[in-house]
Amino acid sequence: MRKILLLALVGLGAQLVDGSLGMAYGVTSTTLLLAVGVHAAAASATVHLAEIGTTLASGAAHWRFGNVDAKVVARIGIPGAVGAFAGATFLSSLSTDAAAPIMSLILLTLGSYLLIRFTTFGLAKGNMGKPLRKRFLAPLGLLAGFVDATGGGGWGPIGTPAILASGRLEPRKVIGSIDTSEFLVAVAASLGFLVGIGAENVNVGWVVALLIGGVVAAPVAAWLVRLVPPRVLGSAVGGVIVLTNSRTLLRSDWFNAPATLRYGCYAVVCAIWAAAVTYSIREHRREQQQSVTISNG
Repeated sequence: MRKILLLALVGLGAQLVDGSLGMAYGVTSTTLLLAVGVHAAAASATVHLAEIGTTLASGAAHWRFGNVDAKVVARIGIPGAVGAFAGATFLSSLSTDAAAPIMSLILLTLGSYLLIRFTTFGLAKGNMGKPLRKRFLAPLGLLAGFVDATGGGGWGPIGTPAILASGRLEPRKVIGSIDTSEFLVAVAASLGFLVGIGAENVNVGWVVALLIGGVVAAPVAAWLVRLVPPRVLGSAVGGVIVLTNSRTLLRSDWFNAPATLRYGCYAVVCAIWAAAVTYSIREHRREQQQSVTISNG
């Protein structure tokens, strides 16, 4: 029962982050499931089944608040579904011992990207209002969908920064469109996992717990997207993902690192993480002060 409640809280927290940042529900939830010893494919399947409900609720909430560009949803979501189905069937074919460190490596890479991207650059602005074309969105969706299924997350960490970096769509619509299109990805990945590993390998209770937490948080996150500083949130979430998956990799058969080396690495990661969050907070405050100065000047 305690584990179910913990998963519900993780689902709630992950959806608050995902709905306000446009990423990290899958990465955060899958990281926790791997940490408690769940098979890599089963972990990703559990998260994606829960995401069918959470992304539907999140998409509806973002639509209500005017955060969705329907053309972007279609152009990136359909290729994303194709990539997700392919990624799910690929992951299902790997053995448990091979899949766990591979997934942790993908998650570690995504977490590092989040930490560096949001700490260093924040949110990109420029070229606002220019159209996002299919030749950009289709390959992006295909890649993000494949990584999302194989890594248990990645749709947001790949899709959101890429579109934000183009500077062609305002941040709230990028986040809302990515969250809405993720429904298609979640459905396709879930079908791929059910074909690959079967429903009997998925813990329904865990799916429901993650789903309830995510659905409760979805409308709040869609509202918070206008209030929460994404730069700080991105740095914080990236650090959690890097730390957790560093632990999984260092304890895996790939490294089997001694305790002294593991704890030394954890200390370094924590120090970098704390510095990144501190820097993001300072830069966010500086940007706010500049905006106030410009508006008053």
